[in-house]
Amino acid sequence: MSKIAAEKIREFRAEAKFQRTSPQKAKLVLDTIKGMRVEQALSTVHFSTKRMGPVIEKVLRSAIQNATYISQEQGLDIDVDNLYVRTAVANEGPRMKRIRPAPMGRAFRYQRRLAHIIVTVAEKTPPAVLGSAAPDALKTKKKPAKTVARKAPAKKSVAKKAKK
Repeated sequence: MSKIAAEKIREFRAEAKFQRTSPQKAKLVLDTIKGMRVEQALSTVHFSTKRMGPVIEKVLRSAIQNATYISQEQGLDIDVDNLYVRTAVANEGPRMKRIRPAPMGRAFRYQRRLAHIIVTVAEKTPPAVLGSAAPDALKTKKKPAKTVARKAPAKKSVAKKAKK
């Protein structure tokens, strides 16, 4: 196994906890940036019309800064241009229970939801490195599986239909 293939892919993450929105609303923005390159994800979130756009942009910028800081700290060679959004998740936080006044002196309870937003970025390995790491895998081709032809169901004879 080559040295490059054995190398583990580094991930860098950032979290924003206890954000005042429901996780469902945050996921609408997060699903748009999953798998994107970092520059494209930043521009997508920046121009998003959703209220959580600026918060998610801040978390994404924090994840990028974590990547640059840790790479300098540990002496890793990480190119920020090759970073992409690996995961973007909004988990449910604690719920705040509130009471709304109702008619005739009653009270209705409702819940304000909170979300924990987690964004993980990783470095995308160039395809040339992956292609040179396993040339033997490309040489061996599997033969396609044989398909079994099924017989068509027998047709009823025309003579039986004519008798009726």
